[in-house]
Amino acid sequence: MKKLMALCLAVACLQLKAQQKPHYTQYILNQYILNPALTGIENYTDIKLSHRHQWAGIDGAPVTTYFTAHTPLGKKDYRTTPTSFPMPGENPRGERYWEEYTSAEPHHGIGVQIINDQAGPLATFSGYVTYAYHIGISPRTSLAAGFGAGFSRTGLHTDKLQFAVPVDPAVYNGGTLNKFNPDFSAGLYLYSADYFVGLSAQQIIPQKIDFVDNTVKQTGGRLLPHLFATAGYRFLPDEDFNFIPSVLVKYINPLPVQVDVNAKLQYQDFLWVGASYRMKYGFAGMVGINVSNRVQVGYSYDYSTTTLNQYSHGTHELVLGFIIGNKYDDGCPRNVW
Repeated sequence: MKKLMALCLAVACLQLKAQQKPHYTQYILNQYILNPALTGIENYTDIKLSHRHQWAGIDGAPVTTYFTAHTPLGKKDYRTTPTSFPMPGENPRGERYWEEYTSAEPHHGIGVQIINDQAGPLATFSGYVTYAYHIGISPRTSLAAGFGAGFSRTGLHTDKLQFAVPVDPAVYNGGTLNKFNPDFSAGLYLYSADYFVGLSAQQIIPQKIDFVDNTVKQTGGRLLPHLFATAGYRFLPDEDFNFIPSVLVKYINPLPVQVDVNAKLQYQDFLWVGASYRMKYGFAGMVGINVSNRVQVGYSYDYSTTTLNQYSHGTHELVLGFIIGNKYDDGCPRNVW
């Protein structure tokens, strides 16, 4: 009963304070989930699978699963001369690699995103097709613009609701009420060997969903646009390590701005560790490994400094990455860090 009460309080707070789109601790591994401008940014097909269990130990706490895949169209890499490849024993992401980095030639990208988010009786399933265009604007800097179009289905599982009055006139069939809505996103992404800056908007069209007379009605103004800004810089402390601090800023009017500050330390193309601080929420630790130049694994654990920590066992997030068509045998992304 105590855990149920805690969840009810948490859901009530979320309705007032939190974003409507899912949160991702390891967004740095897949910024494509936030910004369609990253569609086709690499030289291969990039596939990501993720499962996130928020506030483990609380019944009905949010659970998010997603699948993403995107690929370039007509992209060629300038790194084609024999001397541009690393020698045996050399760090493939060392200083020489970044000295030879060149901006992208003009190319297109296409992709798909499938997201399922469940929180208590509410469930949201979304699917999108994305497109982006990339162009070099200087010898080492590229700019991409992209958009996504799709749908979201919001469902209310009325059999998971309990009322003081057995029959509520809004939801009285005991089944699932569903509402389909069109959904659009757009973004810009500026990137080079040393830094990245991204701006994106999701859920661009404001919409309202009401549960009335056992139906779901749409008017206007409750599903709010979400704005995201990301930025990061790469430091090379020595030949074997990359250090990448980054920040994610989220804004949903009229809610307070949310800020995530992150740091990632990567050893060659093999292993990385990271830490994150989310303003007014808590901390997270992250670790990942490139099993091969085809498979990547990342894990994160969130520790909340709010009262939720009294009832939950933290938040767990797992990300699996698969690379198809990796003809340059990159062990980790070249343009997404």
